[in-house]
Amino acid sequence: MSTARPDPRASTMYVDPDEPEYPSSDGRPMAESTTQFRWIVTIKEGLDALFAAYPDVFVAGDLLWYATKGDKTDVMAPDAMVVFGRPKGDRRSYREWVEDGVVPQVVFEVASHTNTPQEMAEKRRRYDARGVEEYYFYDPDSGELEGWLRRPDGLRPIKADGWTSPRLGVTFDAPRRKEALVILRPDGRPFRTFGELAKDEEAARRIARAERRRRRRAERMALEEGERAESERLSRERAQRRADEESRRADAEARRADAERLSRQEAEARVESERLSRQEAEARAEEARRRAEMMEARLRELGIEPG
Repeated sequence: MSTARPDPRASTMYVDPDEPEYPSSDGRPMAESTTQFRWIVTIKEGLDALFAAYPDVFVAGDLLWYATKGDKTDVMAPDAMVVFGRPKGDRRSYREWVEDGVVPQVVFEVASHTNTPQEMAEKRRRYDARGVEEYYFYDPDSGELEGWLRRPDGLRPIKADGWTSPRLGVTFDAPRRKEALVILRPDGRPFRTFGELAKDEEAARRIARAERRRRRRAERMALEEGERAESERLSRERAQRRADEESRRADAEARRADAERLSRQEAEARVESERLSRQEAEARAEEARRRAEMMEARLRELGIEPG
């Protein structure tokens, strides 16, 4: 596993292509409590500040991560993630095929009161399957910090308290219930809490921008949902019109078939009538011939030669 830090002299910035078919939200809130939100922001903003001078390190919080192009169900939403080798910049979502196939190397999850062990185990399994190198799970209520590091056979648990991340260079101090988690930068300074960040003017601006982006994203989603609903309504109307047209064509075809059947029956009746008429005429002619022959025979019997 590489422990090399990125080159701060890099200057490439990311331009996110517009792929609206991949939703930018899963409809769930970023956090389910102020405690969870505070820790998500603390971790994400601390990582942002740590790598602020490195344009090729992308840090995100609560961003949908799509792993497979064409499969919108293969999606994850880490509370925080760090991607080395990808430029900074705004994104509606993180799509691996747009990001040169780079998998986020470090992922954080902060527990909420609704999380179940089965749910978190499934998240860890999916992160493992995607190739995440380091995975950290923090429960603010219990103070428990768990960590996993990628080994040749996949993600394996580590003793997180006192652990220094190979990728991030940060050290975790997890005293459990006695005190809150402390994340120390390589220079020994701790990550600042949400309240501390709010006092910092630059951090406050970042938080305000993030909030504006979230609002705009919510507005876009509402607009897109309205447009989708209108598109579906128009599609249903078009489908109904096509069905009505098909029904009219079927009725017209049935009427044509009935008319042709009646025409055939009338033609057959005319042919039969003409045949009967010919038979009657032939019968009358035959009867006239027999009477003529009988009359000639009678005249001969009387000695009269028919003339």
